[in-house]
Amino acid sequence: MKFICCGSKGAMSVNENAANIENKKEAEAEGSTTYGLGVRHWQTFLFFFALTVAYAQRVNLSVALVAMTDAAAANPAFPEYAWSEKTKSLILSSFFWGYVLTQVPSGQLARKFGGKITLLVGLSICSVLNVLTPIFARWGDWQLVCALRVVEGLCQGVVFPSVHTLISAWVPPNERPVLGTCAYAGNQFGTIVMMATSGLLASSSAGWPSIFYVSGGVGCLWAILFFIWGASSPAHYKKISVEERKMIELAQASESVSEQPKEKLHTPWLSFFTSPAFLALIVAHSANNWGFWTLLTEIPSYMKNVLGKDIKSNALLSALPYFAMFCMSFVFSAIAMQLNKRNCISTEVSRKLFNSIGMWVSMCSLIGLAYVTADQSTMAVALLTVTVGFNGACYLGFQINHIDLSPNFAGILMGITNCVSNIMSIIAPLLVGFIVTNEHDVEQWRIVFFIAAAIYLVGNGLFVIFGRASVQPWNDPPAKPRRNSTPQVESQH
Repeated sequence: MKFICCGSKGAMSVNENAANIENKKEAEAEGSTTYGLGVRHWQTFLFFFALTVAYAQRVNLSVALVAMTDAAAANPAFPEYAWSEKTKSLILSSFFWGYVLTQVPSGQLARKFGGKITLLVGLSICSVLNVLTPIFARWGDWQLVCALRVVEGLCQGVVFPSVHTLISAWVPPNERPVLGTCAYAGNQFGTIVMMATSGLLASSSAGWPSIFYVSGGVGCLWAILFFIWGASSPAHYKKISVEERKMIELAQASESVSEQPKEKLHTPWLSFFTSPAFLALIVAHSANNWGFWTLLTEIPSYMKNVLGKDIKSNALLSALPYFAMFCMSFVFSAIAMQLNKRNCISTEVSRKLFNSIGMWVSMCSLIGLAYVTADQSTMAVALLTVTVGFNGACYLGFQINHIDLSPNFAGILMGITNCVSNIMSIIAPLLVGFIVTNEHDVEQWRIVFFIAAAIYLVGNGLFVIFGRASVQPWNDPPAKPRRNSTPQVESQH
């Protein structure tokens, strides 16, 4: 009987080989910048389109409610509902009741089944439900509309975890700031298109129901395109070139020291919630959501009741801040790309810098907005535009930071932070409903703006202190030990 065993020399050799392979991967990944347009850019456009659809379907009710509760301001030939301000706030927040419930599970599902499946199923169902909204309003008044929005929220809860998982799989690390910004610019584009066209649709011969028919129909169109051309990863896309696929996979491999497939890694839940960097990310995301959704859901009402804008100009002016955000996100992305090329600042400083621009500039303009009087409508619109426009810098801050901390669990991290932060999205419109008892009272709106500014201040402050932009140790958790882990002795006869 001959015994074969491994000595320390063999172990050193294995470690050296592994180190050499890792260095080779990193070197090849660094050369990835030589590749031009490819399938990853087409996938990024599909992610952009998905987020455009998702946000159009989220915000359509914000403008539609103005026409639904004041038919004379749009088209009196369609139904009008006598809903109080508290009822409207309840309807606007109901979307998020379902939205928060599917955030964390969808992150796990996206890792297990692929981001394509979860994103496609969620948005397809939501698109169909949008088309049905006018019918549900006629059948069951605000109660049935609330129930419908809860289900839509459940469906859209998969969107951000799925998109984050897809970006992590498709986009090389050095391209994430630019392509990530391009994908998430769909948020603003959907908001712009929906807010700018909703007033025209509500005043048209098709009335306010057409707002839901159009947004739902476009969602169904996206679902067809994504079903045909979307993919969960380069390995699932048959027509991608060998060179591009190799470049992406090598770049992804350079971030991980684990040899296990991503879907086989066990999720280190305890490590997530004991990580100061991740806890700071949760706070930053929550603070941003409070301010963003306070404005997004209430701007149409503020424009109409305080600034005295009719529904057509209301819709266009409500869209202006998000058009500024859409444009500014690309400006900030270009600045970040130049800083990255010249190695002016580290990734961590870059994340904190742009997040501070996005939150603290918005904080200052919100304080200014709080002191604008009702007869200064031009100044109010300008400050609203600055508040929302500069918030686009956050895409290069906390938004992409999930992938910085853990490429392997980016979708789950996004699910967790989005779950917690969207509790803010539920509370914010409800709080506005309790504070603003008189929609025409500027002082009551001032309180709303002060609260949002204070939350911006604290949220970004904690991110600046505790935030990090390096891959965390728990990104590569150790493999679970086998039941029988005793070394085996090989024998040969």
